Amino acid sequence: MKKMRVALIGQGRSGKDIHGNYFASEANTNIEVVYVVDAIEERRQKAAAIYGCPVFATYQELFDKKSDIDLVVNASFSQMHYDITKDLLEHGFNVLVEKPFGRTAYECNNLIRIAKEKGVVVAAFHQSLFASSYTSVKKMIQDGVLGDVFQISLRYSGFARRWDWQTLQSCCAGSVFNSGPHPIGQALDLYGWDKNVRVEYCDLRCIITSGDGEDYGKIILSCPNKPTIDIEICSADMYNDYVFKVFGSKGTLKATNTSYKLKTVDLSTMPERPVIREALSDANGNPVYCSEKLPIEEKTGEFSGSVFTEAVKEFYDMMYGTVMEGKELAITPEMAADVIRIIECCHAMKPLPVKY
Repeated sequence: MKKMRVALIGQGRSGKDIHGNYFASEANTNIEVVYVVDAIEERRQKAAAIYGCPVFATYQELFDKKSDIDLVVNASFSQMHYDITKDLLEHGFNVLVEKPFGRTAYECNNLIRIAKEKGVVVAAFHQSLFASSYTSVKKMIQDGVLGDVFQISLRYSGFARRWDWQTLQSCCAGSVFNSGPHPIGQALDLYGWDKNVRVEYCDLRCIITSGDGEDYGKIILSCPNKPTIDIEICSADMYNDYVFKVFGSKGTLKATNTSYKLKTVDLSTMPERPVIREALSDANGNPVYCSEKLPIEEKTGEFSGSVFTEAVKEFYDMMYGTVMEGKELAITPEMAADVIRIIECCHAMKPLPVKY
């Protein structure tokens, strides 16, 4: 199999510890890193030692290496995603850009337009849509195990302070831009990427962050004839015992990224309960509460893989198929643009003061 030749921009936590870790792992069998770009000399030296390839201080140095490169991975700072991706597309490169895809839906759609005009590929790194925890939850919903689903809750929470650049609005940061693309993308996918999805409610706050970007986001989405989806991204939650919680007419599912608990009941095996207007009493005429013993079944299970390992491999297998074999993207840039549309709407509904 011919290897896909990748130029990697950025050796920060994403470029080095997510993309880079996969490229350097045994799981990677079809990608070769041919160039690495980073502004910091020490990081360039470490990358040269890991990949044994030329390293550059600026991405513009890739321009005369185009014939050596099948795909550029843009893992630069968030506020640089749009400008660098736009420049690369205009120079005829296929580009995979880290989340967020852009700062606004306009930026995302402009990148899509340029890619089409140049006949190249642009994609955003929404690997969590391939995570086994998410795909398993999605399958249980689609299989009808829970009956008619009326609410889905997504929690990306914990308790931790931040004081880095990803707490600054000027850096296209804050929790909704940082972590939000994961649950928002999953929510939109559960809605089937329906264009009628709307933000019903949004609250953004700075709780314990040092910057002016939110570290708390509550987002409630709706779509006609589909479940309400409740998204919470919180850096001040000491009891974050689930990522997914699904409510249905036949039961409830609660899952983390590693395991799940499922309780269901088959009401068809129970007697019908027509409405009784009169006060309920026992055989002795004493008042009783309206209750019954339900035949509840409980099931637990484990998920294999991780959003940072197997999901990354599956995403890059998709990219290989598109770039090297001409296959359609399963996760399109239009989907990534829709995620940014929701984020943009949230910030418009609940703008925070810019302090830095």
